Amino acid sequence: MPKIETRTLTNINGCSIEISNYGATITSLKVPNKYGEITNVVVGLATPQAYTTPSHIAHNLYLGCTIGRYAGRISNTKEDKLIKDINLTFKNGVHLHGGTHGFDKKYWTFKSQENSQEITLSYVSKHLEEGYPGNLEVSASFILTENNEVTITYTAITDTTTHVNLTNHSYFNLNGSGSILDHYLQVASKHYLEVDSNLIPTGTYVPTLHSYYDLSQKSQIGNSTFKGYDDTFILEDKITKASLYAPTSGIQMDVETNQPAMVIYTPKIFPELPFKDNLLYTAYPAICFENQCFPDAPNNTHFPSTVIHPGDVYKNKSVFKFSIVDSSL
Repeated sequence: MPKIETRTLTNINGCSIEISNYGATITSLKVPNKYGEITNVVVGLATPQAYTTPSHIAHNLYLGCTIGRYAGRISNTKEDKLIKDINLTFKNGVHLHGGTHGFDKKYWTFKSQENSQEITLSYVSKHLEEGYPGNLEVSASFILTENNEVTITYTAITDTTTHVNLTNHSYFNLNGSGSILDHYLQVASKHYLEVDSNLIPTGTYVPTLHSYYDLSQKSQIGNSTFKGYDDTFILEDKITKASLYAPTSGIQMDVETNQPAMVIYTPKIFPELPFKDNLLYTAYPAICFENQCFPDAPNNTHFPSTVIHPGDVYKNKSVFKFSIVDSSL
């Protein structure tokens, strides 16, 4: 059995990020709040070993981990020629987050650390792992700058034409505990993907304007109509794709990415788990920003393609910028 290891980056402002080789997982991300205190804004478990326990895995939370080979859902309609003759792992007609034993459950390898600001891990996904063709070499890089910015970059190359769609699945709560209902959210998106009862995209782009999914203006998450999100937002061509702000802590997080979509997920409640520092979470405890390509792109030819060929380099880059905004909205 491989050994679980963690490494930590810090900066001069008191920020720190801890990464585990199990699932290339962010186990904590600490940033200063408006009171000069340090807040852990990423939901994590008490120990690195806790991520491997059945009690965590059974709930499919994917806390802070790297998702692959394919983030999101793939349907079993098998319209795509690359997957129709192979056996992706499906549960109730859905292949979710890379399958039964996706990248979140793999032991990655820490590469030698060339500087104090970057941690890089690698993983080789063998041909037909979880049904995907090709040997896929993957790299995950985490950078913490002195400006309180965290950059996550995933790269991949293959020896056989295949599908790749990676993302990070961190849950954010800018107060460090409790709920995100008091947070303010804004997303640069004019369309979202319509889905069926299994949350599989129907292929239809739906305008967000004047709908429940209109997040073009910064507004409080916990309004009278809020019922949670587990939705794919098609991103506009703007530098900042999303902003999250917590008046209580004064922490603001701005998200940038080179990906065409962002899946926003807000679980209603967390199961009983051993959370880091015995932190307590209430209704709607956190929010995920899963920067990626569209779910079920293999079966929707009009979606941006997730195919890569030998010689191609897949790259998914996201930047999470933290600042203090000590003002009322």
